[in-house]
Amino acid sequence: MIEQTLVVIKPDAVKEKNSGAIIDIIEKNSFDILRMEKIQLSKEKAIDFYAVHKEKQFFNELIDYITSGPVIVMVLEKNNAIQAWRDLMGCTDSRKAAQGTIRNLFGTDKSTNGVHGSDSP
Repeated sequence: MIEQTLVVIKPDAVKEKNSGAIIDIIEKNSFDILRMEKIQLSKEKAIDFYAVHKEKQFFNELIDYITSGPVIVMVLEKNNAIQAWRDLMGCTDSRKAAQGTIRNLFGTDKSTNGVHGSDSP
């Protein structure tokens, strides 16, 4: 089934100039990029975006991090896009992510892991 999924290249990957390499991997894995925009998230938008984590201990740190610099927001499309993207991203903790996944290649830990991906449509 053709699906769309939201992807965010996080501030660490943008700052380290890894976004081009990440986009290259996305395209080589047959995702269609329907929309792409580089933005600076406001604190208010970040709070709305990560509302599901509001009660978690790491919430304030997450908001500070995601608003610390520009991000690249994309809408990707392909067959089973959500699971395909989650597989390509790898484990949340970059130190445990499988070899060759985006988080393994471009992340450093559980927070600065290069990319965000939605787990639902």
